[in-house]
Amino acid sequence: MQRTIRIRLEPSPTQATMLAETSRQFTAVFNAVCAYGWQQSEKNGIELHRALYYPVKADYPALVSDLHVQARVKATEAVKSALALRRAGRKVSQPRSLACPPRYNVHTYRVDWESQTVRMSLVGGRQTIRFRIPSFSAKYAGYPTDTADLVERDGHWWLHIVVTVPAPQVEPTDQVVGVDLGISRPAVTSSNRFLGKKAWKAIEGRLFHLKRALQKKGTRSAKRHLKLLRHRQRRFRRDCDHILSKQIVQAAPPGGTIVLENLKDIRRRMKAKRRTKTKRRMHSWSFAQLKGFIRYKAEERGCTVVAVDPRHVRREVAARIVLLSALL
Repeated sequence: MQRTIRIRLEPSPTQATMLAETSRQFTAVFNAVCAYGWQQSEKNGIELHRALYYPVKADYPALVSDLHVQARVKATEAVKSALALRRAGRKVSQPRSLACPPRYNVHTYRVDWESQTVRMSLVGGRQTIRFRIPSFSAKYAGYPTDTADLVERDGHWWLHIVVTVPAPQVEPTDQVVGVDLGISRPAVTSSNRFLGKKAWKAIEGRLFHLKRALQKKGTRSAKRHLKLLRHRQRRFRRDCDHILSKQIVQAAPPGGTIVLENLKDIRRRMKAKRRTKTKRRMHSWSFAQLKGFIRYKAEERGCTVVAVDPRHVRREVAARIVLLSALL
């Protein structure tokens, strides 16, 4: 199984400038490929490579060839998704990024876990940059690396490294736990356990009203306060999802099955047309992020995650039928 480690880079001022220029040129190549693919309705990566590699390489010769290829790969994924949504009747526009994270692979970066340094291909040549590993990710250090994304956030540079970790050897069982997700009650299991905290909704409501009041005030002091609050709500929601996903996975026995609601396109299915409090909460509900957290944590416990119709998630009998159907 694969896990992502976020390490914080500690570049020198010169290296920070090279990182910024590499990110800028990678983003420019990404946007150029997206523009051509969107205009020509071309989603084939090989055809995009044949048509654009040499012209774009001539425009950005300082960017190494492998990063050109990775930018084309990312752009192909974005164009393919946008064209599929357009065919489905969804209103979409040409994919474009203001800061597309450069993607590195075994040819363009190498990590030395012992010295905590990473050797990266940048505009201007290869550079050795020191980094720090967060304590919660230290257990994954030393495993084989795969790709990595270079991310800039609030003036700091991070490298999101994908590592391959051995999967646990757990015998599958026929025990099933159904989970009903909600907003007032974050989660309720089929064994009548209420998970999460009701206070989370009130805290998010206070943060929302505080941001709205500061935006309405518009003074210089209010703008400074808004800048401090910019990421607080996102961090709070992410922390809540981590706590809730951990509780849900621990509620299932090792090797068991966790049944969740399939909430895909729930915002489009909403019938409320006016701007109500319920509609705002539904549109800010991070159920996809929570589902992703549950999946990767369940993988470490040897559990299987299954999505079913929301009308049947509370019925453990229906969950067992889904499990038997998947096994057959």
